[in-house]
Amino acid sequence: MVPRGAAMVTTKWFFEPGHTGAEFRARHMMVAYVRGQLKNVHGVLEVDPDEPEKARIEATIDATQVYTGQPERDAHLRSADFFDVEHHPTWTFVGSRIHQVSATEFEITGDLTVRGVTRPVTFDVTYLGQWDTPWWEDGRDLGTRRRAGFAATTRINRHDFGVSWNDVVDRGGVVVSAMVDVMVDVEAVLDAGETAP
Repeated sequence: MVPRGAAMVTTKWFFEPGHTGAEFRARHMMVAYVRGQLKNVHGVLEVDPDEPEKARIEATIDATQVYTGQPERDAHLRSADFFDVEHHPTWTFVGSRIHQVSATEFEITGDLTVRGVTRPVTFDVTYLGQWDTPWWEDGRDLGTRRRAGFAATTRINRHDFGVSWNDVVDRGGVVVSAMVDVMVDVEAVLDAGETAP
């Protein structure tokens, strides 16, 4: 997922949870979109810049912290009607196939697990570049660490994952759309001891 370069080595990156997050949106009452956010996202990326198609990617999302800005709605989303976080507190994604479309565009197909149900999903991913940045831990300046940015999008049918609550409105409409757009912003940090590509 990093453009081809001179290096011939696999590098390991971790998702920095404070600057990585997922967002989803669904149509509400047949008209406007309502969005939700999930901020506690962890993951790992292992990639050879010369062979990005062989990269390994895994991510875990904490569904218990879903936030839409409306407490009652958040509680409903956490309930068994939707995410059932009591029994399924996390979602996971494990990439299995990567297709490089251009120098900065990729298609990543893998298994997405939501509410204990696993389905294949393809994300369209844009590589946003990388930079050497300051790195602090516990108030200590540890020098610089390489960061890389990615933006990923996909669209899923929530019913495929057993998230099927709904109600009807006038003229055969529904409260919540079946199709949900998913957006993920990743800030990945090169593991300590790794050499930047």
